[in-house]
Amino acid sequence: MSDHVHVRLREGLGVNDDGDLVEQFACRCGAVWAKTYPLEGGQPDQ
Repeated sequence: MSDHVHVRLREGLGVNDDGDLVEQFACRCGAVWAKTYPLEGGQPDQ
């Protein structure tokens, strides 16, 4: 029996309601992850 190793494939990038960058990953087995990069220094320039 072999062990499964998750391979994180990037599924997408987005911005949440707080303005943080959210990177979404998924494995072919169906496992999913999200990594959030907080916005530093307040609101971005508009």
